[in-house]
Amino acid sequence: MAHQKGIFKITGTIGDVTFYKSKDGYLVREKGGIDAKRIATDPAFQRTRENGMEFGRAGKAGKILRAALRPLLTNVKSSGMASRMTQIMMKVIQADTVSQRGLRNVIDGEAELLTGFDFNQTGALATTIHAPYTSSIDRATGEMTVSIDPFVPVDMITAPQGTTHFKITSGGAEVDFEQETFANAQESTAVLPYSVAATTLIAHTLSLPANSTKPLFLALGIEFYQDINGSMYALKNGSYNPLAIIKVDGGV
Repeated sequence: MAHQKGIFKITGTIGDVTFYKSKDGYLVREKGGIDAKRIATDPAFQRTRENGMEFGRAGKAGKILRAALRPLLTNVKSSGMASRMTQIMMKVIQADTVSQRGLRNVIDGEAELLTGFDFNQTGALATTIHAPYTSSIDRATGEMTVSIDPFVPVDMITAPQGTTHFKITSGGAEVDFEQETFANAQESTAVLPYSVAATTLIAHTLSLPANSTKPLFLALGIEFYQDINGSMYALKNGSYNPLAIIKVDGGV
């Protein structure tokens, strides 16, 4: 690694030499790496090509699932969400015991591995809501349900400082990873006070296509608000709002 000297500092590439700025100042190095054409054709890089194909497939799968749950994700702010989902999608794909390496996919993999995935690293669902809930997916009817018995919010929800109100949200999605299409449904409670007053029964029913053969996903989340002079504001722009996949039916 060489340092640049002189009055004029250069960034960019000239021939096989790259000039760039780092925390150590302006540096220069030879252009390296393996030629892309060689990676695409050389038999020695067959495994690299297979891994690349499956990684790309995992990235697309994560993108379509996030799109299917977008109505809930608009109020969840978390960095690194896409990369974390790609990592778990890779595990789903690698669980495919039917397809050849490089052709493994989500449909023949284990979509159930996504159960428990938290979209928000800052706020995990399991450490935020402690009220017991039940959930179900009925593939024949296309109905998904979430039910939470009455509970006292200040006792059963760990809320960020400044919370005055909250809302429970749920969403379901049927995802066709091959065609990159989806059907979805969402439901939420009214904005409820974060207080010692017990809630009423919370029962959400989400309707999706009946007799689907595609993977089905059910997610549950909480949104936190602060009441300022009668107006509700999303607390910290949603950075503490949990949302997690609580149930998965991988398909037929």
